[in-house]
Amino acid sequence: MSKTQENLMAAFAGESQANRKYLAFAQVADKEGLPQVAKLFRAAAAAETIHAHAHLKNAGKIGDTAANLQSALEGETYEFTKMYPEMIKDAEAEGKTAVAKYFEFANKVEEVHANLYKKAIANPSALANVDYYVCKICGYTHEGPCEACPVCGAGAAAFFKVEECCK
Repeated sequence: MSKTQENLMAAFAGESQANRKYLAFAQVADKEGLPQVAKLFRAAAAAETIHAHAHLKNAGKIGDTAANLQSALEGETYEFTKMYPEMIKDAEAEGKTAVAKYFEFANKVEEVHANLYKKAIANPSALANVDYYVCKICGYTHEGPCEACPVCGAGAAAFFKVEECCK
């Protein structure tokens, strides 16, 4: 991998993390009654997304939908088969039981994501009328409304419907 390619991927990671961090900061500002600060954080987050997408594109990491689905499947599979199991062991070894438990939630959800990608790869047109709902607690993703989260046990109120956004 060339130095420029390494730099593009490092910049992509940094911009992606900044986006998520600023959105988390915006939620705090909203809770503290500072909507204008929250708006600033969201504006910066949007800019970071533009940067991240440009870096990913320039790195040649965005393909057609079939290639993107395969890439997503590979990433999710790595996360639930290798990354999170190792992180769970490390957290348990350090006595960080709450962190280990949340890593376990994320691990289970990543496997669900992998299965959803497999389904999309097998028959993308079968998704035409599918709505997705996500648990606000653990990220569990479900086709259609869900009464209770099978990963963290949260009730139906914890789910939000994913709407088309961010084009």
